[in-house]
Amino acid sequence: MEYRKLGETNLEVSAITFGAWAAGGWMWGGNDDNEAINAMKAAYDLGITSIDTAPIYGQGKSEELVGQAIKDIARDKVQILTKYGMRWDLAKGTFGFKSKDNEGKDLDVYKYAAKESIIKECEDSLKRLGTDYIDLYQIHWPDDSTPIAETMEAILLLKEQGKIREAGVSNYSASQMEEAEKTIKLASNQAPFSMVKRDIEADIVPYCIEHHKGILAYSPMERGLLTGKMKPGQQFGEGDHRAGLKFFKDENIERTNAFLAKIKPLADEKNATLGQLVIRWTINRPGITVALVGARNAEQASQNAKAIEIKLNDDEMAFITGELDKVHLIN
Repeated sequence: MEYRKLGETNLEVSAITFGAWAAGGWMWGGNDDNEAINAMKAAYDLGITSIDTAPIYGQGKSEELVGQAIKDIARDKVQILTKYGMRWDLAKGTFGFKSKDNEGKDLDVYKYAAKESIIKECEDSLKRLGTDYIDLYQIHWPDDSTPIAETMEAILLLKEQGKIREAGVSNYSASQMEEAEKTIKLASNQAPFSMVKRDIEADIVPYCIEHHKGILAYSPMERGLLTGKMKPGQQFGEGDHRAGLKFFKDENIERTNAFLAKIKPLADEKNATLGQLVIRWTINRPGITVALVGARNAEQASQNAKAIEIKLNDDEMAFITGELDKVHLIN
């Protein structure tokens, strides 16, 4: 495994980090708890020492499973990355969206990052995770109802208390990062980035490179699209959020698969799967520190971890990116 420092901090994370959203089951049509725990353990055994989660993932369930998966590992050998600022248990802040929980009950999700809410959220996360500190604490989404300074003052307090090591943001714009840094030094921004979703290359990537911030790329496999296993007419289970996304329109699946067919010979040459080639390309991109990759079971987790073994030279990176530049998905 490769380990990289987040920004200018001393926090080292694995270049491939376990993304534990699906572990919570929520918005993924459910999940098997034991399989999720085994996936995290298998990832750790292959050098993936960092796990990214959030309270909203399964309304606490993902964090609890992370806590179970790491309970027998020395605390300083694993990095816990979690978030705050999305509440499902009170109606305050900026309304986010309507959803359903794992039992099918209606759920209203709010973006709320006021000081007293963050202090409570941190305590709840620490309990669920079974730890006394969080390595990277990230605001999940911007909250328009709370001044960024108030949010970051709470994070500064938590850092002073030793409850968190470093402060991060997620889904923040460059200007929001700049505002946050008036109060606290940020380690990173967690942002959506994949071969077919490269919007952040316009502003977030240049900003983070210039200001020495890490970028944690989430959904680098575009929720399974880039495995090459999706086919037109793909059916998703009830409660699976992918059903409504543009990436899974039949025409976009066809266009993506046509691109993947062009790079498959390179994957074959490297004795790698398409997924592994995608992960390696992602962590080789300028400014990208980490790829957050989920896994449903130990086998998937092992496959993801082995992506680190692939090496891509400049010509191979240019070939992949050149083919990508020809792909145009419809909205």
